[in-house]
Amino acid sequence: MQTAVPLSSFGAGEIARSIAAGDVSAREAVDACIARIEEVNPTLNALVWPRFERARQEADEADAAQRRGAPLGSLHGVPVTIKDQFDVAGLPTSFGVARLATTAVDADGRAVAALRRAGAIVLGKTNVPQALAVAETDNAMFGQTSNPWDPTRTPGGSSGADAALVAAGGVPVGLGADYGGSLRIPAAWTGLCTLKPTARRLPTDRAPVRSACGEDGIVAQPGPLARTTADVALTLGALVDAVVAQPSGANPPVPWREPPAAGVAGLRVALLSTVDGFAPSPAIRRALEEAAAALRTAGATVEPWEHAPEIGTAVGLALRIYLADGGAFTRQLLDGEAPHPLLKGDLQVASLPAPALRALAAMLRASGQHRTARILRYVRSASARDYLDVLGDRIAYEQAFVASLDVGAYDLVLCPATPVPAVPHGATPKLVDLHAPSFLFNLLGMPAGVVPVTRVRSGEESDRPDSRDVALRAARAAEEGSAGLPVGVQLAARHWREDLVLAAMQAVETETSRHPAHPPMPPM
Repeated sequence: MQTAVPLSSFGAGEIARSIAAGDVSAREAVDACIARIEEVNPTLNALVWPRFERARQEADEADAAQRRGAPLGSLHGVPVTIKDQFDVAGLPTSFGVARLATTAVDADGRAVAALRRAGAIVLGKTNVPQALAVAETDNAMFGQTSNPWDPTRTPGGSSGADAALVAAGGVPVGLGADYGGSLRIPAAWTGLCTLKPTARRLPTDRAPVRSACGEDGIVAQPGPLARTTADVALTLGALVDAVVAQPSGANPPVPWREPPAAGVAGLRVALLSTVDGFAPSPAIRRALEEAAAALRTAGATVEPWEHAPEIGTAVGLALRIYLADGGAFTRQLLDGEAPHPLLKGDLQVASLPAPALRALAAMLRASGQHRTARILRYVRSASARDYLDVLGDRIAYEQAFVASLDVGAYDLVLCPATPVPAVPHGATPKLVDLHAPSFLFNLLGMPAGVVPVTRVRSGEESDRPDSRDVALRAARAAEEGSAGLPVGVQLAARHWREDLVLAAMQAVETETSRHPAHPPMPPM
């Protein structure tokens, strides 16, 4: 295919269609993506387990299948990368932990196998934070991954390296997972699209530890990172098809639905401008207004959610579930390995006895650190009875949340993905409320996606007042110098209605992509 743009910048659907038509070969697509990865990876440090030669062989096999007229999957010949928490045959699954990096696994995990059955070609695995435990991609083995929009900033975590490579044109799709915002934060910070499916829609690979780390209450979900909503939908379709093709008692009770032909016309959208009292940056507030306008243009009704449930309750419940094991999951993964500096403080706090935690919270409140002090209220190990009580509270909150949606007859929620754009390396430990918008939908188990809208304008980086609170001061510092960074919004729907999330993402993308400020591929 003779093109005016690099083949590596094509989307997954475009590549698959071109290969099926014989306009381009899978080998050409793979070689183009490998060349782009080799160009940008020295700056990004995103791909850490390459399998380039095997990928080239698989591309040749894919081309042979196309020439002989074999049935082709929806991702036939499409190059992808895989987050280093999923099993890929022949490569380690390290979770960013050195002891797990020495042994290769024998077989693909379920999500990777699904992508392969659809014809995708795995170029390698990407970096992750140590134990997947923080919102920055960094560990002692491989170091930190940088954001292609600004290498002094993080692409987020724990799926940040896939996000960095997709944003930079290394691959059209990366496979990540979301347990506490691990897909949506990187997407928002790198100008990408993603969707976390409804809890238990897709299977996840089991971590090599005994602890389940709250999995009864909050369920991690695999999901794609891509540059367009269409590629997110295409990849999710391949993952869902594989689940349907292997029926089991654990299959979702509601079949996958394609986005409605009418899009969002006639739907009602609740606008939640601020999540848990943490005012978003000016550019994010503007992005919410532009996204709301785009949805209205597409025929939806968008209105402020006047009687939304108390979101702080959701954040507290999520933290109680995440932290109920007292850090056992992370410590089992580390198995004596020194915690990374980004993680060390969290583990130290998690190990404190209750009286020490109360004393620390009181000291922080007295010094004006109200947001951090509030978080400490939820840091405690739980007995079996305590944990069951928390799960009961979670069910009650979910019921109240759905009832509030019913009052307004709302189909969707529009809210920030994060309160700030991409932050400098090392800043996330002070931003204790960073996860609030994502925690909400992890707790509820509802499908939630992110779509890029705009970029931070010069002069609108921050209007946050000075504060004694370390979290608010860290947010103000992160906003400084953020001009030019991408900004996305989050859209969520009721359980099993991924089709409505995708329709809303597409409506926002269709309208905002016409604007000059819509994030292109980063200039690197």
